[in-house]
Amino acid sequence: MALQYRRRQNLGNDTWINYSGSGASVSKRFGPFTINSRGHVHIRLGGGFSWRIL
Repeated sequence: MALQYRRRQNLGNDTWINYSGSGASVSKRFGPFTINSRGHVHIRLGGGFSWRIL
């Protein structure tokens, strides 16, 4: 297991910037779906679980 760095900066209106060791990305939430600038789509399943679709 490796040490990881991640920071999240809220931009308001369900939008935020994620900073990590591999760079920065922007995410936007649309209901249970979250889409980020790296092309990933996540869906929230409830109970703290999520599923990455793409």
